[in-house]
Amino acid sequence: MSARRLRLAWRALFTIALVAGPGAPAGAEALRVRVTPQEPRPGDVVLVHVTGARTGLQAEWNGRRLRLFPVRDGLAAVVGIDLDVPAGPIAWRVAPEPPASGPRAAAGTVTVRAKVFPVQHLTLPPNQVDLDPPTLARAEAEQRELTAALADSAAERLWQGPFRVPVEGGRPTGGFGLRRILNGQSRSPHAGFDWAAPEGTPVLATNAGRVALVADHFFAGRSVVVDHGLGLFTLYFHLSAVSVSVGEAVGAGQVLGAVGATGRVTGPHLHFGVILGGARVDPESLLALAPPADPAP
Repeated sequence: MSARRLRLAWRALFTIALVAGPGAPAGAEALRVRVTPQEPRPGDVVLVHVTGARTGLQAEWNGRRLRLFPVRDGLAAVVGIDLDVPAGPIAWRVAPEPPASGPRAAAGTVTVRAKVFPVQHLTLPPNQVDLDPPTLARAEAEQRELTAALADSAAERLWQGPFRVPVEGGRPTGGFGLRRILNGQSRSPHAGFDWAAPEGTPVLATNAGRVALVADHFFAGRSVVVDHGLGLFTLYFHLSAVSVSVGEAVGAGQVLGAVGATGRVTGPHLHFGVILGGARVDPESLLALAPPADPAP
């Protein structure tokens, strides 16, 4: 499905939850919360859009604090539904920040729908499946390095507006959520979306942010991780070259590097990943996000 069609679907799938109780001051604007989509699937990005207040609110999602950011007509947050989240209800709540109190509060649920990801069974020579001890130790250390980078996000939103495709003219091959069984052993699901493109094709930042990691890892090859703030990261793997450095501020569409075939791959392509609040989400869902208008300058 194209990003445009996904945006249209986002606009169609929403709910408005109520909200000022009987004790609200006369003439007070009702607090409204719109959650889109109302029935997300694993891998989706969910938009929580609050109108009727611009400050003084806190939000929770499944018992965890949500970080709200200002938009032109109120506040908003984005939530990731991890690809392993089971089907069922998830509760959310928006209420005044303590010590404030009063009737202005909203609560509701969304229902996660089940999604079946493809499974691929492969039989390969053992030396292509099992890592030798030095390589395993390297891969584990690199995973710790990536985990540390993903645990340190800016406290404010760094991105603005819609997210853009990171490769112009590439051929999307997808693969998000694919689960491989190698010689009977289950492997981690594919947590990114792939674009096939000739080696050297520019790789672009999908939105504004700050470079959180530049690395050369066994599996991911030359890599760049961009922090967009408030727990949102985008990951760019298998690059042939890198054009940015850690700590550098980048704008939407800025060249980060070039498509390559570094790391454990069979040919040149970009692996584009998204981590949102620790959840592995489908990059296509982020690209389809239609965020509310930013605050007026």
